[in-house]
Amino acid sequence: MWRGAGKLLLVTALVLAAATALPAQADLVAAAKREGRLVLYGSLTTLDVVNKIFESRYGIPVDYWRAASTRVLDRVLNETRAGRPQFDVVQTNSSPMMVLREAGAFARYPSPSYEMFGKSTRDPQALVSPQFLVIPIGIVYNTRLVRPEEAPRGLLDLLEPKWKGKVVMADPTLHTTTAQWLMELRSVLGAQWRPFLEQLAGQVGAYVESFIPVADRLVRGEFPVGLTYIRYVYQFGKEGAPLDYVRLPVFLADGHRIALGARASRPNAGKLYIETLLSRAGLLALAQDGDFVSLPGVYPPLRDAEKLRIVAMRDYDEAGLTRAREELGRIFRRR
Repeated sequence: MWRGAGKLLLVTALVLAAATALPAQADLVAAAKREGRLVLYGSLTTLDVVNKIFESRYGIPVDYWRAASTRVLDRVLNETRAGRPQFDVVQTNSSPMMVLREAGAFARYPSPSYEMFGKSTRDPQALVSPQFLVIPIGIVYNTRLVRPEEAPRGLLDLLEPKWKGKVVMADPTLHTTTAQWLMELRSVLGAQWRPFLEQLAGQVGAYVESFIPVADRLVRGEFPVGLTYIRYVYQFGKEGAPLDYVRLPVFLADGHRIALGARASRPNAGKLYIETLLSRAGLLALAQDGDFVSLPGVYPPLRDAEKLRIVAMRDYDEAGLTRAREELGRIFRRR
């Protein structure tokens, strides 16, 4: 684990990336440079470190449009179905990526880098990458409002009367990842699953668009407890945010993938970007910025990260996501 040397190691990763040639053929690099730039749609805040590696190595500017996974899904679907895609590469959560794959948004690209990842998340059609990182979802709290000994010890503790109206979460009728996580909790809670959801709905004080606004509301002290990515404890904490997370027995996690656009205007730059992201330098840079990447023995500088039991969630197709939002809408009615 890296401790106390985050900025130094991140700079080191960038320098190594600039000094070491990536496994890309010279003709691909030359073709990518002729294309001149790259248009990337994605949802990871940490992709900025990969963009720096790519731009410093190849001199190709990245036009990065970032939004919540639900908005990425909607924009790519709309552009694809209208026959006017503006993106070269798309990166977001695994389930939306698989929905977009079925919608014909992506081109086949059997990257050599896919071989370094486990077979379980590889796409046989090579239309999307394997899951190159996973992001655990859990309980995050404001340490100025909640002392560690007062914090929930597990999910069921959120149902205690003292948390009524004090929980902030993304609206599961709008945010696909929250909907997926709540549905997948069945595998963790068993027979307690439905009663937990019904009682949790009564504890929620506010619904927001996605996971980042949950963290924002916690940092501002508007709510003491929220359901969001635990990575924000480190990422917001770098700026002094008073956040910590509950060490759950099991963390359900959201996988992330990347893919080349089926009608990319700059396909060579797109392929080169994918190789950059999935290179060891790219993944190490993501890990140092707080992500759980798919490299054995590599952890983010989040306290106790190496001790967590993390289980990647199943992928949902478009019909599955629709059913999940509809079912959860009957429980988590907006007020």
